[in-house]
Amino acid sequence: MLQQLPQGYTAVVTGAGGGIGRAIVTALKADTRAGRILAVSRQALQAEKAATDDDRLRALRADLTTAEGRGILANDLAGAPVHLLFNTIGILHDATLTPEKRLEDLDAETLAASFHVNAITPMLVIQALQASLKGRHPAIIASLSARVGSIEDNGFGGWYGYRASKAAHNMLLRTAAIELARYNPQAIVLCLHPGTTDTKLSEPFQARVPEGKLFTPAFVAERLLAVMGERGPAESGTFWDWAGKPIPW
Repeated sequence: MLQQLPQGYTAVVTGAGGGIGRAIVTALKADTRAGRILAVSRQALQAEKAATDDDRLRALRADLTTAEGRGILANDLAGAPVHLLFNTIGILHDATLTPEKRLEDLDAETLAASFHVNAITPMLVIQALQASLKGRHPAIIASLSARVGSIEDNGFGGWYGYRASKAAHNMLLRTAAIELARYNPQAIVLCLHPGTTDTKLSEPFQARVPEGKLFTPAFVAERLLAVMGERGPAESGTFWDWAGKPIPW
């Protein structure tokens, strides 16, 4: 797993309180080559409970959708090299936000909220950790996207804010990949589609998922880490699904 990374590598997982985030942390704990795992979550208790059984794992409470939270993370790392940054932060729905099915459903505030969490926040986290990502060390920057963010693959419409914010996410990550290659030739930036995962994000929509296509977080974590392990710097700035197949922009 992640053979590009050195023995004792440092990993940062954002959104570690969510289903996929927790599964990624668990999978990294199973890797004896991991040296330091920083689990970043808004909900401190979830991450702290996970951290009690492994001294390589430490929880950090920070809301990375805010400048204050990103500052807490950057200060904690203090420019130390990060070899893996795995972002799982994203939003599809909450108490006030639901996927828009029609033009009549569009609202400026909910669109802005989708863009802020799904596109802007992952990019600003990378910005905050520039000092830890630049250099000559191997570094994988992976961020959860979604197949519905593919413009070419959009044959059904609907879900305006989620589709558009994930498409923006992909463009921002692709652009960052080009710049980071100048500062760290070993950097690999990847957008990843996890498939439909049994988490709170997909819960309201699971009834329409075909049989065998609703994945457990543990399966998704295993698959995404395997896909990442197969990539190299020449593939930085690309978009992949859980099965290791490229997705068109």
